[in-house]
Amino acid sequence: QVQLVESGGGLVQTGGSLKLSCTISGYTADNYALAWFRQTPGTEREFVAAIAWSSGGTVLPGSMGGRFAISRDKTQNMLYLQMNSLKPEDTAVYYCSAGVKGVNGIAELYDYWGQGTQVTVSS
Repeated sequence: QVQLVESGGGLVQTGGSLKLSCTISGYTADNYALAWFRQTPGTEREFVAAIAWSSGGTVLPGSMGGRFAISRDKTQNMLYLQMNSLKPEDTAVYYCSAGVKGVNGIAELYDYWGQGTQVTVSS
């Protein structure tokens, strides 16, 4: 069983930066993939970034425009999301997730989820 706890969300102005953290506890095998998704009320969860726990290889959708970066610290069991040049449309609850079905952007393929952290970008 894997437990995930996000932190680092908050209120930031347009153009600002935030770094989200996800504390990972429980068993994390090398074949795990970790990912960030975000969601606003009434919408589906949107893929933000994913990383292979073992190799550190990443996948990010082009829609993020190169503003976001995902990383992990295997020694500390931490996952991070660095967000730069934030826009009001980045406002959402951000979730970290973990699974063993490959590094991808499909929410249904991730088995474990955190409770989410709110990010609000003011205009």
